[in-house]
Order: sequence, then structure tokens, then C-alpha cells
Amino acid sequence: MTPWSNENHTSCAYADPYAAPEPQDNPWPAPVQTGDDLEYFLPPPNPAERLSRVLAPRDERRLALNVALTAAGIPPMPEDRAVIDQLSALPADVNTVLQRWLHHAL
Repeated sequence: MTPWSNENHTSCAYADPYAAPEPQDNPWPAPVQTGDDLEYFLPPPNPAERLSRVLAPRDERRLALNVALTAAGIPPMPEDRAVIDQLSALPADVNTVLQRWLHHAL
């Protein structure tokens, strides 16, 4: 039996599990110009300018599971995405128990 090596897998390309489609409107400020003075404090956030995007409960559970796996030292691989999506489709209490198990694995 050969030991597992991350160097031999071609499917280990970086995949962002938190990727989301770009919104149509761009809420970010313009990039800094080269002559701008960068030594100043940013203004406090304005609640009226917050993004009005709400995640579906399944997406929240998927992100929470990705975070729990990563925090437990088990970073999800790109091929794990389908399994994580299926686990996220389960009821919220199942996801909570999975996260608790991972948290206690630390």
C-alpha cells in the first residue's frame, strides 16, 4: 500500500468553496490612485449602505460546515464539494451535530 501524497493528485487545484456570483451593482469604492494619501482612518460603516443579500439556510449550513472542517484541520478538497452540498441539504439539527463533533475533534 502506498502512502497518500498530495503531490500526486492533479485534482488539488484551488477551488474557493465560498465563491458566489458577482452582484450586478458594484458596492466597492474606486481603487486608490497612486498620489492619494493613505494615512487616515476609515469612516465608520453606514448601515444604510450594507449589502442586502440574504443566504438561504442550506447555503449558511454549507458555509458553516466548510468553516468547521477547516477549523478542525480537515480542509475540504474540491472533490468534497458534492458531499458537503448533500450534508447541507440535511436538517439544521444534523448540521449542528456535525459541527459539534468537529469542534470536539480539536
